[in-house]
Amino acid sequence: MRTLTTERLILRPWQDRDRAPLAAILGDPVVRRFYPAIATPAETSAQIDAAIEKTANNGFHFAAAELRASGELAGLIGIGVIPDFLREVIPGRPRVEIGWQLKTSVWGQGLAPEGAHAWLEYAFAELGLDEIVAFTANLNLPSQRVMQKLGMHRNPDDDFDHPNLPVGHRLRRHVLYRIASPAR
Repeated sequence: MRTLTTERLILRPWQDRDRAPLAAILGDPVVRRFYPAIATPAETSAQIDAAIEKTANNGFHFAAAELRASGELAGLIGIGVIPDFLREVIPGRPRVEIGWQLKTSVWGQGLAPEGAHAWLEYAFAELGLDEIVAFTANLNLPSQRVMQKLGMHRNPDDDFDHPNLPVGHRLRRHVLYRIASPAR
C-alpha cells in the first residue's frame, strides 16, 4: 500500500505503535455507538493484524489515519474488499467499500471526508476500480452525511439487513451508498 497524504492527514500502513491508540479509539462507546459493541484491545490488535494481511493480499485495506501536524493517530480511513458473506446480501454484490472510524476529539473537522476523498482518488486513478460503496446502520446519520459529502448516492433498493445481527436488533438495517469512477 502506498502512503497517501492530504492537507492534514497521512494515510499509511499500520505500525505496532498504533495498537494502543487504536484500541482506545475502538474501545470508546461513543465512537462505537453504531456498532454492536466496543472493541477490546485484543480484538483491535487482531483487526490491525488482519488489515496488514489484507493489504499484503489485495494491495489495500483500511489504514491508519495520522494527523500530519502532531503525528497522533486520529483513527482509520480506507477501502477494503467486502467479505463474501456480506456481498451475498448486498444488491449488485459490490466488491470494495470505503469506511472510517475516528476519535471523538477530531470529529466535526472534516477529516473523514478529506481522507476518504484521497482514498477515492487512489481507488479510481491508481487501482482502476469502477465503483466504491459505503454502508452503515440506518441510524448512523453522521456517516451518511460523510457519504453524501463524498458525492455518494443512495438507492433505498440497495439497503440490506446485516447478516451478523439478529432480527429486531436496532442496528440490523443498513443503508448503502455508491459512487462510480469518474472515468466510467
